Amino acid sequence: MKIGKLLFLSLSLLFFINVQAQDTVRVAGYKFTKEVRLPYTDVKSQNRTGTCWSYATTSFVESELLRMGKPSVDLSEMFFVKDAYLQKGVSYVRRNGTANFSEGGQAHDVMNTIKAKGMVPDAIFPGLNYGEKEHVHGELTAGMTGFLEAINKNPNRQLSTAWLPGLKGILDAYLGQDVTSFSYNGKNYTPASFRDANGFNPDDYIELTSFSNYPYNTKVMLEIADNWSNGQYYNLPINDIIKIIENAVAKGYTVCWDGDVGNTGFSHGKGLAVVPDENTKEVAGLEMAKWSNMSSVDKKKALFNGDSPIAEKLITDADRAAAFDNTTLTDDHLMHLVGLAKDQTGATFYIIKNSWAKDSNAWGGLFYMSQPYVKRFTVAIMVHKNAIPADIKKVLGL
Repeated sequence: MKIGKLLFLSLSLLFFINVQAQDTVRVAGYKFTKEVRLPYTDVKSQNRTGTCWSYATTSFVESELLRMGKPSVDLSEMFFVKDAYLQKGVSYVRRNGTANFSEGGQAHDVMNTIKAKGMVPDAIFPGLNYGEKEHVHGELTAGMTGFLEAINKNPNRQLSTAWLPGLKGILDAYLGQDVTSFSYNGKNYTPASFRDANGFNPDDYIELTSFSNYPYNTKVMLEIADNWSNGQYYNLPINDIIKIIENAVAKGYTVCWDGDVGNTGFSHGKGLAVVPDENTKEVAGLEMAKWSNMSSVDKKKALFNGDSPIAEKLITDADRAAAFDNTTLTDDHLMHLVGLAKDQTGATFYIIKNSWAKDSNAWGGLFYMSQPYVKRFTVAIMVHKNAIPADIKKVLGL
């Protein structure tokens, strides 16, 4: 059998497995039932890079192609990363080193590249030209940063015509030469024609955020470091964001999620992300008297160990605004929301596909994020515009 046909059959089988609802999934002391997973491709690893934004959004695009009835395809994350590095480098130099130049980014950075240049399969552009089997960008980013800092010192007293080709040369050496044309499954494409052949329109996707620090029901420029390209987001109350997520899943659309995972309630290894209410008067499985006599340290362990469902905080828009202002809510990770489930108490959890490899936990790289966690720690989401409920679309003028 030809390799291409074997790959297609393998991915088709993966697709079949991933869309099946499971009766029961146990995660620590949680028992999830009525689980629904929407189509998603295999979990991949960003390894030692800060490119979660590309992995999450690329996975999201792959699911969109499956939803549209297209064959499963493993797209190149590094195709988008390379273009973003180059654009960030231009911005950094034009702003004389005062702009953000880092590995981070946002979901719209992928869509911007798809719109301007297209997309390619990972087999065509793996981005591993530097002797590693998995992605490691420490040397690459250090080299680019050092080069750009030297350029910004303007040693010639004016910029030469060589600095931009010099930056591109570094990227070519590490990630690979630009792809102008390629052959895939017996057909010839350019990145743009591959996008068009798959019927993918990046203009169909929008980003939404939720901070009362900005006017609601308007477009805002979200002031976070990784929004280096000044992307615009529709700003809504957090309960509307929840409504959009649940409407999307109900209609078969996955969601690209951007948020904060740098807190004690997040444990990819345990397969859970929760926001325990530390003022709760009891915990399931513990007598009230025993709970009352426990030390604050032991109470915290009981709340965060995942041994049983716990009461979670009620999150308000005011909580989010304060957390955004005092930087206890920051955007440090993007992931792909691919479904939902209910625990034994009836609480809603969302199934999240991470980019920390299939063997990074016992659930194949997936984990379960509670609704209060989403309310507390979401920075932004990306969805297809048709995944938004009609009443919200009307308010936003979509």
